[in-house]
Amino acid sequence: MTPVLVRRWTLNDVHDLRILRTGLREEISDPEFFDRVAVVATELATNALRHGAPPAIVRLMTAPGRLIVDVSDQDLVGEPQFGLRPRPMGEGGLGLLLVRTFAADSGWYRTGHAKHAWASFRSPP
Repeated sequence: MTPVLVRRWTLNDVHDLRILRTGLREEISDPEFFDRVAVVATELATNALRHGAPPAIVRLMTAPGRLIVDVSDQDLVGEPQFGLRPRPMGEGGLGLLLVRTFAADSGWYRTGHAKHAWASFRSPP
């Protein structure tokens, strides 16, 4: 089944992350679930803004039993490094490890005009 779009944000710089978190809070009522989704969405969006080619487009979608966060940017060359091992504190690179920790599943793909990193969560009961 094709996911259904719930909400979409266009982020031009890291200052727009506040708008993303506020919007996620409006869409997700369960506080614990919100915290997990907000951490993951913020990490994916931050990576798109810092390592990709802004703007970052964040889409919040639903599918049966799932909530999906999909973040795209215009950099078709770079690749998210989901499989990296942990680095020592202070060396960065922990964002995608947080994504793997809090999301049920995650990954990335390219389309003809954008690179997408996504994470899915089991919907709370």
